[in-house]
Amino acid sequence: MNVLRATALAARRRAVAGNAQSGNAIVEFVYLAVLLMVPLVYVLITVFRVQAASYAVSSAAREAGRVYATSSSIDEADGRAFAAARMVMADSHLPLDSDQLRITCSTNPCLQPGSQVDVVMTYNVALPLVPRFFSDRAPASIHVTSSHLEVVDRYRTAAR
Repeated sequence: MNVLRATALAARRRAVAGNAQSGNAIVEFVYLAVLLMVPLVYVLITVFRVQAASYAVSSAAREAGRVYATSSSIDEADGRAFAAARMVMADSHLPLDSDQLRITCSTNPCLQPGSQVDVVMTYNVALPLVPRFFSDRAPASIHVTSSHLEVVDRYRTAAR
C-alpha cells in the first residue's frame, strides 16, 4: 500500500511540476514569430512598392515616347506625352509632376523623319511608415529611373 501511495504521490508531483512549464513554448514561439515577421513584412511591403513604381515608371516612359513620336506637331507633342505618362502613373495610383518627365530629341527641330526621341522618367518612392521629419536626416525614399528611346517613323511627313 505504501508503494502504491508513494507512486501516486510521485506522479502527482511530476504533474504539478510539468504544469509549471506548460504554455511557455507557445509564448516563446509567438514572441519570436512577431520579432521576425514584423521586419520581414516591412521589407516585403517596401520591395513591392518599389517594384510597382518601377513598372509604372517604365510603362509611362514608353508610352510618353510613343505618343511624342507619333504627334503631328511639335506644339502638341509635349502636352500629349505628359498626359499619356500621367495616365499610366494614375493607373498605379502614383502622382506625376512635370519635372519628373524629360524629353529630348536628336534633331532640331524635333520630330524629323528618322530622328530619335529620348524620354527619361524619374520617380521617388517614399519608404512606408517613415515620418517626413526623417527625410533631412536619412534617405526616406528610393529613386527609380527609366529611359525609353523612340525612333520617329522614316516615312512620315516632317512635323511643323
